[in-house]
Amino acid sequence: MKATLRAYIDLTRLQFSFAWPLLFCSGYLLATITYGGFAWFDLLRVALIGFFGFEAGLVLNDYIDREYDRKDIETGKLTKYWRVFGTRPIPAGLVSPRNAITLFLILAAIATCLILTLPYPHSVYVLILMIYCFAIEIFYQEEKRNQKFPFAQLIGRTDLALFPVAGYLCLGIPDLNALLYFVFFYPFALAHLGANDLIDVANDRVRGMNTIPTLFSMNGTAYWIAGFTAVHVVTAIIFMTRLGWIARIGIIAGLALLLYANAVILKEKTPDATLKVLPCFHVAMVLYAGGIAAGALL
Repeated sequence: MKATLRAYIDLTRLQFSFAWPLLFCSGYLLATITYGGFAWFDLLRVALIGFFGFEAGLVLNDYIDREYDRKDIETGKLTKYWRVFGTRPIPAGLVSPRNAITLFLILAAIATCLILTLPYPHSVYVLILMIYCFAIEIFYQEEKRNQKFPFAQLIGRTDLALFPVAGYLCLGIPDLNALLYFVFFYPFALAHLGANDLIDVANDRVRGMNTIPTLFSMNGTAYWIAGFTAVHVVTAIIFMTRLGWIARIGIIAGLALLLYANAVILKEKTPDATLKVLPCFHVAMVLYAGGIAAGALL
């Protein structure tokens, strides 16, 4: 029983589960500033949509790559960081592929049912984005196996960038704020992806994955991270013109962490150094989302 529970905790990355509703709700709360209509019940509903939808995507990710993940030679770095017990449960035989896909379908079904309780047309907006994100996750996992140019990364990370936008559309409509949130978050998603890839380069080589380090070298990946962080700083400045002072403080604090992480990565350009500063990316994301949420609530 304990082994099974641990396996499902690793499969769902449960220790990070608080972050997905926070990010999703930051979009919803930003929309309340423009459109009004805030309600605690709606906030809870939006949080649950974000939780179940993102968890479904994480399970789908592991299911698609289950055969390639068997080839891993390093489990003490990125695998241990994302999975508290350090296992990839499907290739390890702790969770069967059938049970994993069943869990994905259950999580996606719960998210869908919650989405359908949203008023029209918001339910349609969010449902379309969820379907798109699942489809693009499959594209990302498949495309990076054969690509010569990082289309998988450039297209695939739109799913993460659209996640808070979907939260916004639970109440709002596609408008300038929604666009600027996407433009703000997309280069962050690409910089974050580069950091993950740099840490996991040894596994990606044996898997035969064409990730940023295997395409452009570890030095090139460090510059990829720095380049998209620079773009992110510019888009953050633009996005902050639409936000209040509390949200701006959160974004500025997050940017400071990212700049520190980039300084370390550019200096060392190694998986170990990048792993040490990877939490900076995640704390920055929490500061962004938390600042936007607090700015709307206070």
